Amino acid sequence: MTEATGDAIAGNRLEHFPITFFAIVMGLLGLTLALRASAPVLGWTEAVAEVMVWVAVGVMVTIAAFYLAKLLRHPRAVIEEWQHPVRIAFFPTMTISLLLLATALRDTHPALSEPLWIVGAAGQAVLTIAVVTGWISHRSFQVGHLTPAWFIPAVGNVIVPVAGARMGYIELSWLFFAGGMMFWGVLLTLVMNRLVFHDPIPARLFPTMVILIAPPSVAFVAYIAMVGAVDGFARSLIYIAYIFAALVVAQIPRLARIPFALSWWALSFPLAALSIASFLFARLEGTAAHQAIGLGVLVILILVVIGLVYRTVLATLRGEICRPE
Repeated sequence: MTEATGDAIAGNRLEHFPITFFAIVMGLLGLTLALRASAPVLGWTEAVAEVMVWVAVGVMVTIAAFYLAKLLRHPRAVIEEWQHPVRIAFFPTMTISLLLLATALRDTHPALSEPLWIVGAAGQAVLTIAVVTGWISHRSFQVGHLTPAWFIPAVGNVIVPVAGARMGYIELSWLFFAGGMMFWGVLLTLVMNRLVFHDPIPARLFPTMVILIAPPSVAFVAYIAMVGAVDGFARSLIYIAYIFAALVVAQIPRLARIPFALSWWALSFPLAALSIASFLFARLEGTAAHQAIGLGVLVILILVVIGLVYRTVLATLRGEICRPE
């Protein structure tokens, strides 16, 4: 293979470097926060979490560098992703990653955490408006384009209060929480209609079903951050998350038959959010059952992330990703 051919192949792969790679960062930071939430129970996980956060930072910087290179060399490809009916929902994974990083650093590096949170929150606001504007002004979307991945912009808004409320941004936290909950309610209705009355989600995107768990789990953690106690609404949120988790468990036989794609990383962050919510409920209410659920989900999360990292590296070496669809 000539040098020119090699450069052409590398350039082609860069052109098809997908925005969905940022879901990996969300998964790694979600695992970091879940390990930290388990520290009062397990102890040793705090040290692991401190290592994981910097691993996630390294992965985030690497992915951001590649995507920036794609933007500079292949701007049209980025525009096409923005216009894609599914991938447009993944653009907020960039700002969500910043918000999760700010949350992970809040206790250990507060001077770094707050600026990251401000940038992440501002970016999340801009991307939410831009994505929703793209949805309502685009007239070629079809029911088949709708997947649980469309929850991602809404989930990002609900993440804002998790660290923001503890930093003192109470009113901003409520603003983002209200917006996130509003979009979650609207999108949940649309997604359930699509799942019940229309063709099944394509196999490549079926792992996004797990995203159903994330909004109520994150909303529970955010609501507790702002209110400070478990009340009836908080209980409703965590139990809605458990109901969706049960629905996802029922889909395991189908999930097991689906070949690997980057969409499999959709499993990681929702599991992390469910584990964190369970540990938080157990700590506040002193319930052994919720603590056991948190531990069980954490074990599954660790195994899932290990498997996803291995399969992603293998797929990258085999050239199975960063290819035209």
